[in-house]
Amino acid sequence: MLVAGFLALAGPAAGQRYYGDKKYGEYYEEEKMWVEQEASLPDYPHAQNLIEFDVGAATSNRYYVDGSTLSVGVDGVVRYVVVVKASGGATNVNFEGIRCGAKERKLYAVGRSDNSWGKSRTQAWESIKPGSYRAVLYKEYFCPRNTVIFKADEGVDALRRGGHPEAR
Repeated sequence: MLVAGFLALAGPAAGQRYYGDKKYGEYYEEEKMWVEQEASLPDYPHAQNLIEFDVGAATSNRYYVDGSTLSVGVDGVVRYVVVVKASGGATNVNFEGIRCGAKERKLYAVGRSDNSWGKSRTQAWESIKPGSYRAVLYKEYFCPRNTVIFKADEGVDALRRGGHPEAR
């Protein structure tokens, strides 16, 4: 009699493949597809807005972010203008973005000598290479602990301080 009771209880449970009315996972919100927002070209950088950041001793180049161009989009992308001054006198100006969650970067536009922008030929996201200035911006300023900063002021403050307090 006791064995029949256990079999009666085990029968319905063994045949049940779902918990409740839904399969496992249906109670969870579906993963949302990431959509990049349209990036508008910023004003060309001005010297008074440049904030220097340290990339390390491996290069003699000097690196700056134009604080007035720094933004954090609703898509989670940190966009900024970077100015790289080589020791030989050449200057490169780029409008770029960093996706913290994916650890990727994108070049939107390149600065021209007439202070205008030329759109980048490649609009693809690429992995951030270790040792690059983008890796430093990612880790030390814009994505501390792999999390995007909340607003542009937070990034500007981190640049002025020499690093984000959460990156330490």
